[in-house]
Amino acid sequence: MKTGIQATRRLRRATAIAVTTGAVLATGALTAVPAQAVTAPSIVAKGGYAMNNATGTTLYTKAADTRLSTGSTTKIMTAKVVLSQSNLNLDAKVTIQKAYSDYVVKNNASQAHLIVGDKVTVRQLLYGLMLPSGCDAAYALADKYGSGSTMSARVKSFIGKMNSAAKSLNLKNTHFDSFDGIGNGNNYSTPRDLTKIASSAMKISTFRTIVKTKSYTAKTITRTGSTRTMATWTNTNTLLSSYKGAIGVKTGSGPEAKYCLVFAATRNNKTVIGTVLASSSINQRATDATRILNYGFAKLG
Repeated sequence: MKTGIQATRRLRRATAIAVTTGAVLATGALTAVPAQAVTAPSIVAKGGYAMNNATGTTLYTKAADTRLSTGSTTKIMTAKVVLSQSNLNLDAKVTIQKAYSDYVVKNNASQAHLIVGDKVTVRQLLYGLMLPSGCDAAYALADKYGSGSTMSARVKSFIGKMNSAAKSLNLKNTHFDSFDGIGNGNNYSTPRDLTKIASSAMKISTFRTIVKTKSYTAKTITRTGSTRTMATWTNTNTLLSSYKGAIGVKTGSGPEAKYCLVFAATRNNKTVIGTVLASSSINQRATDATRILNYGFAKLG
């Protein structure tokens, strides 16, 4: 009798399992549950933007097309214009003029501490421009690659080249009135435009090499012909040390610009490039950029 009861119970259990399984399959409950959507981060910066560097696809926006002061992120375009010169000789020497030194002193500007009379190569000036954000190096490059018979004419010409380069990239919200970001009231861009400028510059191998360099020591020729070892220039972009895969690009700051950072990082053969403008501090701009990068890579998968 017990054997019959046990057999009946087994049959009922088997029937219940079969029915339950059929119901699950019918409703599709066994299909994978989609991952929770990635939430866009909150940043302190007034404006932010990021894109897939390979495709130009937008990954993040916050006031991405709002015109803001750019501070020394302007120097990305300075470097791009220099590196785009035809027949560029990176080993050509530039003699440092007193005007470059006077300029940084007058404006209390960031500098590479170039020494008047020294002969510095264009390559070294580019490192001095992008790592310690030397406004003296920016002045020297503008004077070297602008056209004209006077220093002021050459500088004006060089800034014109910067604006022409922006126009060639079809940037509608960018204008330069300085070679270094110390503007005269009409130096501005947007997070989206600056990101596009940086993306364009990153196609140049020398630019890529410079902006991912953490420190650089230059040996220059003095006015007497001897060799001088310059102080080591340290890159102001802290993400190079704090963010895995960081490959650039440039910091910026100023009374109007606040704290800015154009950034790029590569992970799993995917590069996210972007910009934050007008953040509240050096640490906060790095935090803002880190949040955007993490979000960008999460979206790329």
